[in-house]
Amino acid sequence: MNQQAPSSVISDLANRLVLWIARHWLALFNTGWGLYTFLPFLAPILMYAGMEGPAHVIYGIYSFACHQLPDHSYFLFGQTPVPQVPALMAAGAPDANNLFQFRTFIGNAQVGYKVALCQRDVAIYGSVFIAGMLFALVRERGLVRAPSIKVYLLFLIPIAVDGFTQLFGLRESNWWLRTVTGVIFGVASAWLAYPYVEDAMKEVIETETHAQASMTH
Repeated sequence: MNQQAPSSVISDLANRLVLWIARHWLALFNTGWGLYTFLPFLAPILMYAGMEGPAHVIYGIYSFACHQLPDHSYFLFGQTPVPQVPALMAAGAPDANNLFQFRTFIGNAQVGYKVALCQRDVAIYGSVFIAGMLFALVRERGLVRAPSIKVYLLFLIPIAVDGFTQLFGLRESNWWLRTVTGVIFGVASAWLAYPYVEDAMKEVIETETHAQASMTH
């Protein structure tokens, strides 16, 4: 009875794993983006339910990826999902001029509790998730082709203008501009990347399938 060497078994398992990922990459991407987008909404829900420990863990994790400024974030369980600085200050938020302190304000029963991602990030990652779900419906028909870099750069103009003019104090953005520009950027990014990833994964599947077939002969 022939037994495979350990190195051969490991190599075979690795090849199978690579093939599985290549076949299911879009489902993995969509699951990842979906969790990344919707988990921040769990934080205010947990705060409202009195489960502050798990909520603070979510806020802490996402604080490394997002500024979490409360006047740039959605709030749940308050009078408005987009409270402005005066309302936040009246609810006990730190001085808005000190951004490092201001960003730590999670909210309270008076104003509600903020989502752990800012409005623009919710729009970007949420639109990437939705674009991925739509791509799953049309990928087999070959209807989607990646845009040229020049076309992609055109889609970057709205978010660049909105973000940089706000950053340098030329104007103040608002929740719907952050949302619209974030959606444009997210959809354009998925449109650019996913067709290339799909083609690359098809090549991996073809290569690995041929390799496995040759090993059986």
